[in-house]
Amino acid sequence: MSVLDRFLRYVRIDTRADDRSSSCPSTPGQLVLQRLLEQELRHIGLADVELDANGYLMATVPASVETPVPTIGLVAHVDTSPEMSGADVKPIVHERWDGRDIVLPDDPSAVLRASEHPDLAAQIGHDIVTASGLTLLGADDKAGVAAIVEAAAQLAAQPEIPHGRVRVCFTPDEEIGRGADRFDVARFGAACAYTLDGGACGELEFESFSADVMRVTFTGFNTHPGYAKGRMVNAIKAASRFIDRLPAGRLSPETTAGYEGFVHPYQVEASVDRTSVRVLLRDFVTANLREQQALVEAIGRAIAVDTGTQVDFEVKEQYRNMRDVLDRQPDVVERARIAIRRAGLTPIEKPIRGGTDGSRLSFMGLPTPNVFAGEHNFHSRLEWTSRQDLEAAVRVIVELARASHPESA
Repeated sequence: MSVLDRFLRYVRIDTRADDRSSSCPSTPGQLVLQRLLEQELRHIGLADVELDANGYLMATVPASVETPVPTIGLVAHVDTSPEMSGADVKPIVHERWDGRDIVLPDDPSAVLRASEHPDLAAQIGHDIVTASGLTLLGADDKAGVAAIVEAAAQLAAQPEIPHGRVRVCFTPDEEIGRGADRFDVARFGAACAYTLDGGACGELEFESFSADVMRVTFTGFNTHPGYAKGRMVNAIKAASRFIDRLPAGRLSPETTAGYEGFVHPYQVEASVDRTSVRVLLRDFVTANLREQQALVEAIGRAIAVDTGTQVDFEVKEQYRNMRDVLDRQPDVVERARIAIRRAGLTPIEKPIRGGTDGSRLSFMGLPTPNVFAGEHNFHSRLEWTSRQDLEAAVRVIVELARASHPESA
């Protein structure tokens, strides 16, 4: 199979994550894909293929040289975003795209226009892959999965390529922040790793947001609305006022870019008696999260006083800026730069306005920057990739393995 064949096969399996589930993985479809991948990795000749009880699949591309060199790792996640359906994905390959609008057939209102997507405009003549308009595509991160499997197949079939031992891991539930929860770094046994979970060709990311999530809960008092005068205290209305008081012209996802952080209310569980708002805190400077937390708490307390509700706050750490670790091991990032150049591309270094498994793995003792996999319009019905992007990611992975062998540098 080609990398495109693999990708088209994987995206048809529904692996949508579910943060309401306490199981690992959170949805059964992730295990369906992992079992398929387990078979494929065995078929292409990898060693130590093991799918554990938590849905983590690991395997080894044995070294093709006898010289001791550090083991590198390759990581991608099999789940897709809970924000958009991943059921019954119908991938469409628009061969030799000519630049005209791409109208997705199952919903003609879903249109990809070159004028609105610069990365797409740069791919005239390429084979563009989309879904049909009712679901996401799943390029995030099945593009990374497909690229790793294809690169591993090439390395296994071509022992003349000099490389050290390469470890592969496919993780569950990255999209709901649990991808590194049960990742066994010691069992993985790599000196460093690279997630294949990024966008345009050449992108290399080695700094991410630091991230916390807050739960702000307003407690009111519910009674029969026909007899509520002077008695009812509506927690939904209090939460609505709280959300409206959060910064609008700054510190919001829709008004920030680059290195600017944000405060983002993204989920509400509502009833008159008790309403909770989940709020994401994001900044590249970890200390700034405390300032964001203080801002949210000040607004919440003021609203509680105004509305006669009680307010409670819960804060959970999610991940930290991987650069704090990677700056101490610059050779890990440099190896990726070399691999991207050897693949015929120019490194594009940019911060991740989000996080990857690597954000947490780096702090767990496995320094892990992120390399592109050809993903565009993440978590959207307009998500797309291209055959050429997938093939470029495969080339970079092969060169990453080669770069791990000093005599081939």
